[in-house]
Amino acid sequence: MQPQDALKFLKKEYPKTKYYLNFSNPLELLVAAIMSAQARDAVVNATTPNLFKKYRTAKDYANADFSELSNDINAVNFPVPKAKNIIAACKILVEKHGGKVPASMEELIELPGVGRKTANAIMQNAFGRTEGVVVDTHVIRVSYRLGWTKQTNPEKIERELMQLFPKKEWKKLPHLLKDHGRAVCRAPMPVCSRCTLGKICPRQGVTKSL
Repeated sequence: MQPQDALKFLKKEYPKTKYYLNFSNPLELLVAAIMSAQARDAVVNATTPNLFKKYRTAKDYANADFSELSNDINAVNFPVPKAKNIIAACKILVEKHGGKVPASMEELIELPGVGRKTANAIMQNAFGRTEGVVVDTHVIRVSYRLGWTKQTNPEKIERELMQLFPKKEWKKLPHLLKDHGRAVCRAPMPVCSRCTLGKICPRQGVTKSL
């Protein structure tokens, strides 16, 4: 199975795929992305409207009371370390970047709570700059089962996906894999009986399925 063939199937199956966090500016995306680690997107999106009304600038977050901010995001998993990262990241924004979110990979990964995955997401969705592929747990699982990689390290998987697909596909690819991972190619057991890719998927690593 050629990866491009599978991608065509996924595009037909999920024509309305899109980025999953709600935001209206780079700062909101940075905060939402930090909150989204090991948390359900729906919970993050339910929490951020009130949060974004209360804290409007990087300085607002940098000067926030730690306990109060932790309580404000208490609905998401691990609110205490996430509040700590949001405050620390925004202090750096104020001190080094004039309160603005930087648009480069090098500067973004210097912020607490921001790794390469989050930096890629911010660059693509806030600034329209695509330099890599966002690799989350769905991308890791689905790309492995499809036989696109045998790696488990996210950065190695990213490099392989960048080699398999043209750059114009890098932004949409993880959205499609995430949609498919939620709907069909689930953990721990995929629903192969109703998978669009059922006839061409090698099911690498799959021992049981529905």
